[in-house]
Amino acid sequence: MSNVTKINDFLDKAKTFYFLTTDGDQPKGRPFGFHMLVDDKLYFGCGTFKNVFKQLMANPKVEVLAVNGGEFLRYDGEAVVVRDEALTAKVREMSPQIMAMYDKNGWEMGLFYLKNGHAEIRGMMDLKEEFDV
Repeated sequence: MSNVTKINDFLDKAKTFYFLTTDGDQPKGRPFGFHMLVDDKLYFGCGTFKNVFKQLMANPKVEVLAVNGGEFLRYDGEAVVVRDEALTAKVREMSPQIMAMYDKNGWEMGLFYLKNGHAEIRGMMDLKEEFDV
């Protein structure tokens, strides 16, 4: 199993995870749920009109935090925005209700992955696994 698949599987089990950015010098976190693994790249997405997207454009260094049972995942890296109609089509397949709302309101889904990533899977008292992605 590849390292990125380990992260994807952890996020699948956690269901909700937290995406952390900065707004100037203030840390910001918010719950996310959308992610998709395509060709061994883990993509995330949010509306380009949202503050989180503007924050990651201003400072692409971000972190994902997820909890599943007694374990948690920390995954950090630099966000790389991707504009790709084939990926957007996959999002439409996975989340037709969300994309219908985006279409209705004229919103754009911003897709991105993390480069230069590092991940840790930990228990509350110990490191389970650590790897670069």
